[in-house]
Amino acid sequence: MKVVFLEEVEGTARTGDVKNVSDGFARNFLLPRKLAAPATEHYITIAQAKATKELRHQAKLDEGAQKLLPQVDGTTITIEVRVGDQEKLFGSVTSRDIAELLSAETKIDIEHRQIDLKQPIRDLGEHQVKVKLTRNVIGTVTVNVEPIGGRAEAKAETVAEPIAEEVAAPESEEQAVEEVEAAAEEVIEAEGG
Repeated sequence: MKVVFLEEVEGTARTGDVKNVSDGFARNFLLPRKLAAPATEHYITIAQAKATKELRHQAKLDEGAQKLLPQVDGTTITIEVRVGDQEKLFGSVTSRDIAELLSAETKIDIEHRQIDLKQPIRDLGEHQVKVKLTRNVIGTVTVNVEPIGGRAEAKAETVAEPIAEEVAAPESEEQAVEEVEAAAEEVIEAEGG
């Protein structure tokens, strides 16, 4: 069935598009919801008028977003997460997490739907994420995922754990003090200080 789209249908068509669609899709979904109409001259004229109006509206949105783009594009945000033994994340970083931090950082209201994240981030490191301010204005943000306390603190913990195990059973109080001081010096050296 040939129809003209009166509203945008995500992934199918935009307002004003004339397309052939299956009869069932048209009769059961598009026509009852008034998203499309039969492709007659009358409905094509109505759809083209709506499309023109929508283009003007989209142009205004894009103009406003272009002014905000420099504040968002190229921004780096750091998200601290809990990690396990092999630097595996407990959970993941979602578009909601990124949107909240980015909104706080830039003072621009950004919704999680504007973050173009195919799947949640499950690895440490830097990740490039696209932010859709509007359909046509897209910025890129660097999301730096680090362990809670940063990498230096996480490395210090991994160095300190085996040392603490060695110090666990001192024979005397003096020996315990000496072992703790030696362990502290090793941690300081490991941190580069």
